[in-house]
Amino acid sequence: MKTDGAIAIEGGRLIDPAAGLDGRHDLLLDGGVVRAVDKPGAFRSAPVERRIDARGRWVVPGLIDLHCHLREPGYEYKETVASGAAAAVAGGFTAVACMANTDPVNDSAAVTRFILERAAAAALARVHPIGAVSQGLRGERLAEIGEMRAAGIVAVSDDGQPVADAALMRHALEYCRMFGIAVIDHAEDPGLCAGGAMHEGATSHRLGLKGIPAAAEEAMVGRDLLLAQLTGGRLHVAHASTRGTVELVRAAKARGVRVTAEVTPHHLTLTDEAVAEYDGNAKMKPPLRTADDRRALAEGLADGTIDAIATDHAPHHRDEKAVEFEAAAFGVVGLETALALSLRLVEQRVLDPARWVRRLSTAPAEILGVAGGTLRAGAPADVVLIDPDAEWTVEAAGLRSKSKNSPFLGWAMKGRASCTIVAGRVVYEHSTAASERRDG
Repeated sequence: MKTDGAIAIEGGRLIDPAAGLDGRHDLLLDGGVVRAVDKPGAFRSAPVERRIDARGRWVVPGLIDLHCHLREPGYEYKETVASGAAAAVAGGFTAVACMANTDPVNDSAAVTRFILERAAAAALARVHPIGAVSQGLRGERLAEIGEMRAAGIVAVSDDGQPVADAALMRHALEYCRMFGIAVIDHAEDPGLCAGGAMHEGATSHRLGLKGIPAAAEEAMVGRDLLLAQLTGGRLHVAHASTRGTVELVRAAKARGVRVTAEVTPHHLTLTDEAVAEYDGNAKMKPPLRTADDRRALAEGLADGTIDAIATDHAPHHRDEKAVEFEAAAFGVVGLETALALSLRLVEQRVLDPARWVRRLSTAPAEILGVAGGTLRAGAPADVVLIDPDAEWTVEAAGLRSKSKNSPFLGWAMKGRASCTIVAGRVVYEHSTAASERRDG
């Protein structure tokens, strides 16, 4: 990526759990990497092109979303790599990992390269493609994982579809172990969730909607944890949504299974009661669960059972949501609301700021095996400045994503990215960002 000249970021609270830093430090960026971290004022005489006043801001490693849908190729009316990357940097994400359920499916090196070319042309967030587990997402034969890995994928997943065949999942875990990448698990039993539109429980019964039981997720998570234990492969559980999933992952980690897990901001914030008005924007997979499930997810995030927060950004055209609830598409956008929603956990003291950064930056980098997640000298100059006190309202017109299918439209938020830097280049600045001065 092209870089700007040297940048000094001064006066902020630098939070980098990988380096054990949380306090007043200044940051020097040059040549696309972090050159130095030092005490306040250390770079006052350094010859830089730009100085950014970060007083009142958190200065953290760029956020990394390990689960989103950019829709290109094939569904450009919902999102493109460029529009998704624009939404990402506005949300504080300097890198995103995009799922394979495009058209054509990302099950070949050619599609992987196409996505990377589109990302390079957009020159905003880094984009890490995730390849398909199976050819065409059909769950019958393994995709060309080796070729895709050589072309640039960072993991594999049939996300959007479960891998129903246990033997195929076993082979995927074994094969991916050779390439050092994880299999990302969209865990749902097809029979148990068939025809379901929301969580199965008191709310679904009251609304007269067919439900998806928690067991649909937990049965598949349990199966795949056993397969990961059998093969020694790396399993990553996507969008955990139930107390039972948290307990299964916790027990598997205790016995040494190579498993990580993620949770979305919407599952940490909402419950199935959000469906009460039959709002299609509250329809997603896995569905919103109960208040007890939500508490368990927060507890798992706090104690490290759940490693990361991921958006599962799933854009859809308004016509796919403005229909009867049963017919509406599953999924919500999340790249531009994840930061503020997850900061509620800091305000609620579920996470401290350092753990929050770890869940949204350091851990995703480790899970995907990509650079980033730290501001140590020599690391990529991927930085986000966060105003934790900024108050704003989610409005459809203000979202950079092409799609506006958010259950949080009209919500009052606190906390936002004020400046996002990728490879030493400022790619996003909020209009009320911290004042700055330029050297002559």
